[in-house]
Amino acid sequence: MIGTAGSLVEKIQNVPIAIRLAQMIVPQSKPRSAHVHLIKGGPSTQIFIPNGSRLYTVSQDVEQRITSLMNKKDEKGLQDELIILGLDAPEYITNEPLQSPPLHALSLAIAQKCNMGCTYCYADQGDFGGPTKNMSLETAFKAIDLLLKDCPEGGKAQLTFLGGEPLINRQAIREAVVYAETIAKQRNIRVNYSITTNGTLVTESDAVFFEEYGFSVTISLDGIGKDHDLNRPMKGGKGSYDRIIQNIRPLLSLQKKMQVSARVTVTPENTNLPDVLDEFIHMGFHGVGFSPLLRSSNGQNEMNQEQLSVMLENMIACGLNFEKNVLAGKRYPFLNMVNALKEISKGTHRPYPCGAGAGYMGVSADEDLFACHRFVNEDVGKMGDLNKGVQPDLQNNWLASRHVNTQEPCSQCWARYLCGGGCHHEVIEKGRPACNYIRSWLFYTIQANERLSRLKPNWNN
Repeated sequence: MIGTAGSLVEKIQNVPIAIRLAQMIVPQSKPRSAHVHLIKGGPSTQIFIPNGSRLYTVSQDVEQRITSLMNKKDEKGLQDELIILGLDAPEYITNEPLQSPPLHALSLAIAQKCNMGCTYCYADQGDFGGPTKNMSLETAFKAIDLLLKDCPEGGKAQLTFLGGEPLINRQAIREAVVYAETIAKQRNIRVNYSITTNGTLVTESDAVFFEEYGFSVTISLDGIGKDHDLNRPMKGGKGSYDRIIQNIRPLLSLQKKMQVSARVTVTPENTNLPDVLDEFIHMGFHGVGFSPLLRSSNGQNEMNQEQLSVMLENMIACGLNFEKNVLAGKRYPFLNMVNALKEISKGTHRPYPCGAGAGYMGVSADEDLFACHRFVNEDVGKMGDLNKGVQPDLQNNWLASRHVNTQEPCSQCWARYLCGGGCHHEVIEKGRPACNYIRSWLFYTIQANERLSRLKPNWNN
């Protein structure tokens, strides 16, 4: 491995190192035990313990003993070895699912319609498989009442606006925020707001409004220029990139309380991620993140194993650029890297991949509650409605069935409590084609965490 900050900066200028790293990491990241995993890379080897997502540096002797036990598939011996090393601990996560957790976040499908014709849209180009409609103000207010009803004084809640394209129903967004703020101030509740938009309808007035209320704004951008236009054209087929870039300039220039990020859906046509990342950071986005397309409404452009391997190489190249910038003392807001390093540093361990169906739910224009925004109008994710509230039997059956310890092959994977089992919607529809990609990415970020901690201590303080 690279040993000094200077040589690291010098060598990662070349993308081929990312390809070589990926080729080494993929076989090393494959699960060999449900109880431990070895992370090699650097002057010493780390042992990763899924129970609590704990990391420790180990000697060569310990590494050899662990390796020998894994080769023998001796799970009892591995557990005994952890006891000898003083690394055993009570189970951080049991098989008991969550039971009726309180609601603290809602996303409103404020506009079940869209002006774009994206090739892969999970929402069937905005209408969720039904007639196009806007959410009424009455429905939005009901959703806010439900969200804040049991929120304790001094507590926090999250309100998100999604579509389709949410800005088609701009006035409802603004009135809903004012309504939420009025109730929240009466009860000393802090409401955080967010919106995901395609950017084609954004105005300077929107930028002022989002800044006033401290919105987290996510712009969907799938690459630069023609790469974006290929997957995200307007309904008539015309490209949308130039229009979006023109429209979002006020957002980028005004952001202080507001934070504006770019979300890039990765398809086989737009895997040149380092250039995209650099371009969007240079534009002034507060953060840039990538997500592979694993499930599309028409089955097109979904990433297969080979394409995910290419994406991994590009993600590692982005990660190496992140490392280079951190070592140089520069901010480089590559969100996939930032978020993974945060979770590794604090030892995140969770039985679910997200809050879907637990503290977070999606609301349809028809006043139904779903496990998340991706399940709107899908019975498999139905959780109740705004009039009767969350149905405990639907919610608790969901939480029992989606617990990572009940999922296969998750229960035998070392990364299960970092991953949580993968996006529920994608897994239910498509299974788990991205496990190798996810594990390999986590393996790389654990290596990177060790390098950065060694070469630039306290870099993230």
